[in-house]
Amino acid sequence: MSKLGYALFDTAIGRCSLAWGEAGIVAVRLPDASDERAQARLEPRFPGIVESEPPPEIAAAIARIQGLLTGAKDDLADIVLDMGSLSDFQRAVYAIGRAIPPGQTLTYGEVAKRLGDPTASRAVGEAMGKNPFPIIMPCHRVQGADGKLGGFSAPGGGVTKLKLLEIEGATSVDSLPLFAR
Repeated sequence: MSKLGYALFDTAIGRCSLAWGEAGIVAVRLPDASDERAQARLEPRFPGIVESEPPPEIAAAIARIQGLLTGAKDDLADIVLDMGSLSDFQRAVYAIGRAIPPGQTLTYGEVAKRLGDPTASRAVGEAMGKNPFPIIMPCHRVQGADGKLGGFSAPGGGVTKLKLLEIEGATSVDSLPLFAR
């Protein structure tokens, strides 16, 4: 793989971006208001990054993301992510998150229990809010207790989270909260 590059690509939910480095994917961005906004968010985080033609393994990851966002049941779990800048806790949370199949969800509390600390649900939520790999690490599949949506820090917030869950078949339009209409 090249040193640092990114690509903008179209999906069923809008134009996303993906950044990669030598050790794998370093970031995924859900649709921003414009390409310029996406670039403005990536370039300061990754000095020296340039828009590039994706190498074959990155192009394949992009195609799989595009497929998932049209309803393909692909868990993306084998896509290589560069987690070198993440804490051990984030890595553990994301490993559980990546194991949630499309169309299914867990609560923050269930993730905390799987980590061995049922009191860590707030910390799980904080880790999800810092997720640099949305879609590939499907933080949208983790929800609050009692069917509550929980937060979503990606552009579009809760409406985007609901859309992703709907695409995966985890919810239907009839069950969406009123604020999402």
